[in-house]
Amino acid sequence: MKSKLPFIIVGAVLVFALIGGVWFYRSRKPSIVLNTKAGAPGAQPPQVIGPNRPRVTMEEFGDFQCPPCGKVHPVLKKVEEDYGARVAIVFREFPMTQLHVNALEAARAAEAAGLQGAFWQMHDFIYDTQEMWSNWRDVRQVFARQATIMGLDPKRLRSDMDSAEVQQRIAADQQRGQSLGVVGTPTFFLNGRLIAPEELEHLRELIDAALKQ
Repeated sequence: MKSKLPFIIVGAVLVFALIGGVWFYRSRKPSIVLNTKAGAPGAQPPQVIGPNRPRVTMEEFGDFQCPPCGKVHPVLKKVEEDYGARVAIVFREFPMTQLHVNALEAARAAEAAGLQGAFWQMHDFIYDTQEMWSNWRDVRQVFARQATIMGLDPKRLRSDMDSAEVQQRIAADQQRGQSLGVVGTPTFFLNGRLIAPEELEHLRELIDAALKQ
């Protein structure tokens, strides 16, 4: 029996390794394959809503305090609702701090919420209430209160807003925008092609055309 013990141990180790390998393979998140324009990579992983392998990728460079960004937000929500698994929407942080005093704080709040798995919920709240918080002096109070309503940890949100990880994500998105020639918000790329501001009125037509290609 003693002579067989090493073989039994080795066999057990191999079985557990095999089981662990299968579990790890199944538990891995599927890789995200997006059709975006070449440039600096931006924050990784990106903030994406939609399928992992979409037929169409909408990449937005946005400023949470930018009024035009706020106006186009409902349009994108409708795209998300209507196109579902065919279109992925990527949000890139591009706060125009020289124009909007609270833009950076809002970006930090959204990214901090993302560390608790709630980026898009905070993203939507920030845009939906843009007119309310834009001129507040202590805007963090607004975002911390919303974090509580969302079931997040408000103390952690405040702490994460100042974290290196959040700051690095915002800086990486800004670097990507600069590498692509982004100078204002909102700026959109559809499957890597820059969409002119006047084309936004025909966004659904552009998406439909891209889906047919």
